[in-house]
Amino acid sequence: MYRHILIPTDGSDVAAKGVQHGLELAKALGAQVTAITVTALWGPLESARKPSLKSTIDALKKEAADEAGRVLGGVVKLADSQGVSIDTVYEMDTSPAEAIIRAAADRGCDLIVMSSHGHRGIRRAILGSQTAEVLTSSKVPVLVVR
Repeated sequence: MYRHILIPTDGSDVAAKGVQHGLELAKALGAQVTAITVTALWGPLESARKPSLKSTIDALKKEAADEAGRVLGGVVKLADSQGVSIDTVYEMDTSPAEAIIRAAADRGCDLIVMSSHGHRGIRRAILGSQTAEVLTSSKVPVLVVR
């Protein structure tokens, strides 16, 4: 049924539920997995307004890339322990949801498995929801784990 599953993660405990479920599903189906983590960047306007931020932004990008390596490394280790074939992707984007959707399309994924915090009302409005954005914008089916 599904042959290539995209599993987004930010390394949080909530995201771990989606990772575990996605890996279990992939194992049961014999599907390939691509795990993705996305660092949300400031838009170009913030950098243009404050050129002195460039060195800070460069340092933050390096720190984010190091963290992404740690997060994705943990997913690879878990996938390997379950005998699931996995590839990883790290993106920097002003919209993590758009990066997730683009990665699914670019890599030919036929399912996205991701977690949701399950916030509603004002908490969701304040915190935003990458899962909700992926769910409403993706052309690929999305399985949300809570």
